[in-house]
Amino acid sequence: MIDKSEIMDFSREFGLAANVIEKDYVLGWVLAGISNHTEVGPSWVFKGGTCLKKCYFETYRFSEDLDFTLTEPSHLNQKFLVKCFEEITEWVYDATGIEIPKDLIRFDVYENNRGGMSAQGRIGYRGPMQPRGDLPRIKLDLTFDEILVLDPAIRDVHHPYSDCPGDGIQSKYYCFEEVFAEKIRALAERERPRDLYDVVHLYRHDELTSNQNIILSTLEKKCEFKDMSVPTMETFRNRPEREELEAEWDNMLAHQLLALPSFEQFWVELPEVMEWLHGIVEKVEKEAISSGRELIDETWHPPSMAQAWHTEVPVEKIRFAATNRLCVKLYYNNKYRLIEPYSLRKTRAGNILLCALRHDSGKNRNYRIDRIQGAEVTNETFIPRYTIELTPSGPISAPRLTRTSSGLSYSGSTGLRHRKSSFGPTYVIECLYCGKKFNRKKMNTRLNPHKDQNGYPCSGRNGYLADTKY
Repeated sequence: MIDKSEIMDFSREFGLAANVIEKDYVLGWVLAGISNHTEVGPSWVFKGGTCLKKCYFETYRFSEDLDFTLTEPSHLNQKFLVKCFEEITEWVYDATGIEIPKDLIRFDVYENNRGGMSAQGRIGYRGPMQPRGDLPRIKLDLTFDEILVLDPAIRDVHHPYSDCPGDGIQSKYYCFEEVFAEKIRALAERERPRDLYDVVHLYRHDELTSNQNIILSTLEKKCEFKDMSVPTMETFRNRPEREELEAEWDNMLAHQLLALPSFEQFWVELPEVMEWLHGIVEKVEKEAISSGRELIDETWHPPSMAQAWHTEVPVEKIRFAATNRLCVKLYYNNKYRLIEPYSLRKTRAGNILLCALRHDSGKNRNYRIDRIQGAEVTNETFIPRYTIELTPSGPISAPRLTRTSSGLSYSGSTGLRHRKSSFGPTYVIECLYCGKKFNRKKMNTRLNPHKDQNGYPCSGRNGYLADTKY
């Protein structure tokens, strides 16, 4: 188990409370325990907001629950679930020292409002923060009566902490198109703030939304299964839930985000999402922002997943702002300026630049991240004039999938196997001081004593994720 200082380091980087980071850390190991369990690992399919954050992109809202679609109806049994999680908690404790008391394992199997069976579970945990009093909890939502239109796949779970196992953490999960379709269906069915945030957020990731036809056809099958109409923008207008959706925006999302974008920002973008989904409009590709006269290392790209950069100002705050179209109040050269962040680039001299626009004048500006003196994410929104490159595709791109020919609900095994330790990504860690690169099977940016490329001792002990190789 990592120590409290590492939790605090990430808390500073993300600008979120330490208990939120601790839960994210524990969620990763609970996923590892579920995946490694011989009975539930092969047949539980990870989905929902936590799946998006842990398997696709890290600059996203933090989630608190674990949602799974089960492919074995016999698993929806209270005694079976408690027994499995007693075994899972033992595995997690042996691997990490995270305590999940067996007397705090609770599962309730019930008939849902669709007439099918579901289960809800809660587990308590004692992690690095070692809380006193009542332990924090993780909620699990398990369903069987959900249609799986597309084949699930096995993917690495992003676990940026130093105790990530050498062969990584894997989970069977919903493919991106299935998650997108499921979120649109959920928004039409219940109109919750997190669903609106998720749908618009997913649409903004250009590198992931290229196959609109697959998303729409998947949505059609899901709606048919639920006996509901395929939603259009008219589905969301003039409904009584609209007022509740706006009223609950702050309550349901504020604690999961560094800064909360306005409800209106997401609501006004929803018509464009729905028109794109139904093929009425196409997404307009924007140009990349210019880096001016700087000589850029074209082989370098910022990491897709979040990390602790160990810089004066947390870089992840700026990346979060870009993803959520929020301006940043930057303190640079002893002056404040309001900027629109667009891209991180590395010069041939080894300096990492933040390429941005001045919000007031629209002029291009480059800022060396090692010279940024302060950065505050504001609630001032901006409409991107260039493509947002601070969260590139890389390993978050939608995987190549074998589609089910019938489009019917999933049944049986896909033939996927758990990956062995020799498989998985290789993380390329680059020293922030000398630029030397190190290949690792474990995502850890702390560096051991080493020599630079000229053979001289380097004082650098911190690196950043320069690349991920598969």
